[in-house]
Amino acid sequence: MTDRPRTVDLNADLGEGFGPYRLGDDAAMLGLVSSANVACGFHAGGPEEMFATFCLAHERGVAIGAHPGFADREGFGRRALPLSTAEVERQCAYQIGAACGMAALAGHRITHVKAHGALYNLAAEDAAVARAIARAIRAVDPSLICLTLAGTPAETEAMAAGLRVAAEVFADRGYRADGTLLPRAAPGAVLHDPAMVAERMLAMLAEGAIIAADGTRKPQRMDSICLHGDTPGAVALAAHLRQALVDAGWRVAPFAG
Repeated sequence: MTDRPRTVDLNADLGEGFGPYRLGDDAAMLGLVSSANVACGFHAGGPEEMFATFCLAHERGVAIGAHPGFADREGFGRRALPLSTAEVERQCAYQIGAACGMAALAGHRITHVKAHGALYNLAAEDAAVARAIARAIRAVDPSLICLTLAGTPAETEAMAAGLRVAAEVFADRGYRADGTLLPRAAPGAVLHDPAMVAERMLAMLAEGAIIAADGTRKPQRMDSICLHGDTPGAVALAAHLRQALVDAGWRVAPFAG
């Protein structure tokens, strides 16, 4: 992949507190990332959290995306709910629309959509769910980019719906050999060591491939690198990784720029 411009996006899932409850340090993360995926009120967040996050992102020059998930605050959207594909479509459209409205109020603009948690993982395996999400995105705004796992039904169905797709890779998560994420309960599923995370991410960018937990390489396009804002030590991880990218000659910039 030597012909690829040495530019990469660094994104984080933010706006995931609710009312008096805070999760992660959004202000610090928005000083490090180039794109933010903001919770839309179902798995976390709400109008106040969205507005505040969008305002700060606008001030910092950070691109923003809607981050719809299952309506499961207790499980933080990381448990799959038994919804029909029609319900998935409507709930995603509802959340994306809410994000677009709050972004407009903040003087910013939604550029992309990334499904959250269990919904993201389900779309990477189930074409019908991926199709429902793609339909919802297209119905609200067909110019929105779908940020998702490359080489999965999530990418295929988004492209079939006529959407632009950005391929995402996770810096702080372990991979299975097929390029999907290790379940969070599995050993090595969530990575915390900044030096190891940066070294692994630079190796994946250099090889143009996902490096699975068992050492398997799976070639993949990488438009954006994700760090989870709720991971303990997320700010230190983001700062170390961003500096490592810059030191290695990468320019960190929004993929939607």
